[in-house]
Amino acid sequence: MPRRTATLLTSTLLLIGLLCAAVLVRVPYAEMSPGPTVNTLGEHDGEPVLNISGEETFESSGHLNMTTVRVTGVNYRMNLLEAVSGWLSDDSAVVPYESIYPEDLSADQVQEQNAEEFTASQESAKVAALEELGYDVGSQTIVAAVAEDSPAEGELHAGDAIVAVDGEEIGEPGEVADLVTGREAGDDVVFTVVPAEQAQAAIEAGDELPAETEEVTVSTVAAPDDQRAIVGITAGVSHSFPFEIEIELADVGGPSAGLMFALGLIDRLTEDDLTGGAFVAGTGTIDTEGTVGPIGGVSQKTIAARDAGAEFFLTPEENCSVAADDVPGGLTLVRVGTLDDALDALADIRAGDTDDLPACEAP
Repeated sequence: MPRRTATLLTSTLLLIGLLCAAVLVRVPYAEMSPGPTVNTLGEHDGEPVLNISGEETFESSGHLNMTTVRVTGVNYRMNLLEAVSGWLSDDSAVVPYESIYPEDLSADQVQEQNAEEFTASQESAKVAALEELGYDVGSQTIVAAVAEDSPAEGELHAGDAIVAVDGEEIGEPGEVADLVTGREAGDDVVFTVVPAEQAQAAIEAGDELPAETEEVTVSTVAAPDDQRAIVGITAGVSHSFPFEIEIELADVGGPSAGLMFALGLIDRLTEDDLTGGAFVAGTGTIDTEGTVGPIGGVSQKTIAARDAGAEFFLTPEENCSVAADDVPGGLTLVRVGTLDDALDALADIRAGDTDDLPACEAP
């Protein structure tokens, strides 16, 4: 066999071997890519995203799109060839697998956590939007969760409204932890509660909690990490709204749509069209006070927004430097730190005064 032919054959076989190895070798990475966007003012799968009953609503001509990131599945392991392809792609990001799927959580736990964060973001968005519009929103501290095999198991239940701890009235969840951890391990703590069923009925109806309460005594134990006194519950907040609001959006998890849900609700509940017909997309967590927080995958979300047709992208200020490092053509990034910032920006967009919008700046 001629030397040139032998060399070519050897090189070809080596290349085939390397390609096979690249396909077979699994690497500890996951890929993030632009996901679908959904107009919170419109419909998704034939159903309105925002369902409001018991209050007048108004139609809108523009877009307030929430954005998502598509990630490789929890049970999927990328091969080396896919990882290299993702690294070379302008649209995707290859990140350590553990940064998306922590080792200490199962696939079911990751899914449950994402669902809980999504539900919490909806609740915060409702509160922030309605309070911005001047509606009264009721709140009550409740037992959000009871740890398995803890002293509280079987004594307190998720959904119980906590009225007092050792006779001291409770105004917010943090006060529960302060009062319990202020005891010595082994002490008894008396919880004054309204049972979950009655509390939930009152909260859903927008009524005050019933006067009839129960006293539940729970013995504290020492926390394994720092020996502080605990009973094994997590306190949370349940809100009552002046009318019914349902957010319908399946197959989405995490808290990053909170800002856009809040803006969508404000738009639907006010006669003025917030966008003035413009196509605005965005992202960001939101708390009940209207503070906008950072999210993951902002670069993929800006690409998704641009591809959907967005002109403006509301960007959490803590994500601005990353987002501004590579802005998709035709998209204007607008820096927001609060719900009021977003509303001010929309007012400028609506009026056509876009030259002075607060811009994201690259590092």
